[in-house]
This record gives sequence, C-alpha cells and structure tokens, in this order.
Amino acid sequence: MKNLQIIPATLEDLATLQAIGRKTFVETFSTGNSEENMAAYLEEGFSKQKLEAELRNKNSKFYFALQGEEVIGYLKVNQGDAQTEKQDPNALEIERIYVLQQYHGKQVGLLLYEQALSIAKARKAPYMWLGVWEENPRAIRFYQKLGFVEFGEHIFQLGDEAQRDVLMKLYLQPLLSSKPHINRTAQQQHKSE
Repeated sequence: MKNLQIIPATLEDLATLQAIGRKTFVETFSTGNSEENMAAYLEEGFSKQKLEAELRNKNSKFYFALQGEEVIGYLKVNQGDAQTEKQDPNALEIERIYVLQQYHGKQVGLLLYEQALSIAKARKAPYMWLGVWEENPRAIRFYQKLGFVEFGEHIFQLGDEAQRDVLMKLYLQPLLSSKPHINRTAQQQHKSE
C-alpha cells in the first residue's frame, strides 16, 4: 500500500488507540462471541485507565499503521515484566496486531509484524511469541507462514467465557542447546571397536 506509515503511539493518542482497539476487536471477534462477553471485554480491556497504564509502561510499546491520516491498524509489543505470560525476560511478545477489516489482505498486518521483528532484533531478543485464539485460523496461518510454531496454550478470558489461545514462538537467535553436538572422538572410538 502506498503512503502507509508505522508510527509510535503516545499518551496523547489514547483516545485514538481506544477507538481503533475497540473497532478492530469487534470486527475480529464479534462473530462467535456473545454481545455480553464482547461488551464486558471492551469495557475492561480497552478502558482509558488500562490503556493509559499500558502506554506508560516502559516495557510495552504501541504502534499505529497510518494510511494518510487514518489509523487503520495497530501493534502492541511487550518485553520483560509486561509480557502477559512469564517467558524469557528478553523475549518480545506480540500482544496485538489488529487491522481494520477493509484493509485485510493489503500487507498492513505484515508491516506491523515487521515493526515487531525490527524491535526484537534491535533488542537482541532470543525469540518472539504470541497467543492467538484457536478459533482464528486466518491469524494462525499468518503466523505459521512467518515461521512461528506452536509451543503451548493459555486461557484468554472473554467476559464469562474462558477461551483457549494457542501460544506460538519464532526463534530469532540460534540456541546453543538446540544445536546437535557430535562427539567425533566417541564416534571414532566406536568405529575402531
């Protein structure tokens, strides 16, 4: 998309963040969830107090996707104690990538993901991780195409309903323990016996 920018969101953007957050959440999850549960989550999860606390947290960052002057999506990443699940404190959590429905399929989500990847690499994060609702196959496929693999699950509370999120991870730096170690001396001794 032409004229698409990714910019940091600040405290001054709280009302805009609340509006895009609520709108994209409704577009993404209203089908298959009760109005009561949606309303409860929107009230709690996107309250001005909660968003302000998140914007003030030094370990959380929000970014807007702008098409001209219009905010068409956003990204939220967490590190350290801001992560929603206890993980490596140096890992980067992608808590949210949401794009207005009319912009799906136009690479906006990919650009927001690339922003997260850039942050993770700059911070030398060993991996990025996220949770995605098991009933959101579009998002699961998106992350699988990017190389994320499933590594667990957690419960996401939407109103009075406990929903299963699939936890997915993408390693960014090779882990020493994951490299196969070949003991050549032992191999040679075995061959000579």
